[in-house]
Amino acid sequence: MLICGMQKTTLLDYPGHVAATLFTAGCNFRCPYCHNAELVLELTGIQKIPEEEIFGFLQKRRGILEGVCITGGEPTLQKDLEAFIRQIKELGFLVKLDTNGYRPEILKNLLEQDLLNYVAMDFKASKEGYAKVVGLSELEFARIAESAALLMGQGRIPYEFRTTVVKGLHTPEEIGEIAEYLQGAEQYFLQDYRESENILCPGAGFEAFSRQELEEMAEKARKYIARVEVRGVE
Repeated sequence: MLICGMQKTTLLDYPGHVAATLFTAGCNFRCPYCHNAELVLELTGIQKIPEEEIFGFLQKRRGILEGVCITGGEPTLQKDLEAFIRQIKELGFLVKLDTNGYRPEILKNLLEQDLLNYVAMDFKASKEGYAKVVGLSELEFARIAESAALLMGQGRIPYEFRTTVVKGLHTPEEIGEIAEYLQGAEQYFLQDYRESENILCPGAGFEAFSRQELEEMAEKARKYIARVEVRGVE
């Protein structure tokens, strides 16, 4: 596993649980507003955290931490992800996976092996706008659709869909289209965009929507999804 970052304690990343968060390096998307640019592009010479250090830390935190969040980058690109999760589960921790959903075969296997306790999937845009928003010239939307269907159909573990809403890439109408596509999902979160020096394309002219604008989008999305909330707004 190429783990390049660790947050030792978080009360936010795993809903309802005290957890640690591990950041994997590498991603198959190039979202211009991504705030973890160093985990997407700068892989040559990137400092890796040895697995023995990670598991040594987790061993000491048994009984204190409840779960481990695996995020990125895109974790499903890691060839030994399944074995890594098994080791975490053997220590008694819950596992939450953050994914962009572009490798449904990996997600399906992890679900079938009963290795996940929570999944957060980024649903980046409407079908027509997906490639642009993730920074690709072309994209197989069917892969995104398959992952979404897997989560909505499995009925065993909690999951969420989320969209980072960026003025300049998204419109209020598009958020409604996403919610309609995900009709019947358990929960959907709209996340506020924040400009920083760590985004993939700084100075691209992206802006955040106001709280009022996001709340109006959320209200429209509730026509299709019962629980819709706004995150990341002061």
